[in-house]
Amino acid sequence: MQVVWHRGQVDKNERARLLAQRPSTMWLTGLSGAGKSTLAFALERRLISRGYSCFVLDGDNVRHGLSRDLGFSPADRAENIRRIAEVARMMNQAGLIVISALISPTRDDREMARQIIGPDAFHEVYVNTALQVCERRDPKGLYRRARAGHIPGFTGITAPYEMPLQPALALDTGLMGIEPCVDMLERLVLSGIASSDDVSKGDTART
Repeated sequence: MQVVWHRGQVDKNERARLLAQRPSTMWLTGLSGAGKSTLAFALERRLISRGYSCFVLDGDNVRHGLSRDLGFSPADRAENIRRIAEVARMMNQAGLIVISALISPTRDDREMARQIIGPDAFHEVYVNTALQVCERRDPKGLYRRARAGHIPGFTGITAPYEMPLQPALALDTGLMGIEPCVDMLERLVLSGIASSDDVSKGDTART
């Protein structure tokens, strides 16, 4: 069966002007327990309160629906990242700011996400919290189970995590509180919006 791409009558720049924001994806990567989801949802709350349209694509939440058929093999992880990147791209085209939060342990998979979303819209954020801090938190009990040998291929214990080489931002929630981290994330998002020439910024609710 032949699949044909149908071009619509509204482009992403028109949607961006309608929402008065520049669509982008903040791709939060880091170990389990590093604080990715906490930061993502806190940033979403901050941006929504300022009048911006945004949405969190959380790795765990996506696995309850879109990726519920996938496991945690390298191939399944790559497919999960591909799916999330495709959704983020479509949300960006709809004019939304996207905040993704998932381990995404390999540079190749994150580069795939960058190419799908588009280098101009993709901003890699390394939640650089030390393994010892993540393991001490262990909010889901995963590290304890991994140490006991019940979770094979667990990132940081029996599988590698490849840290970003040139992230747009690096945050250590073991050394910084949530609010200062969200402040820095917000500045990253808004700097992209402020630098856009094709987005009107007349909304006084955002000043």
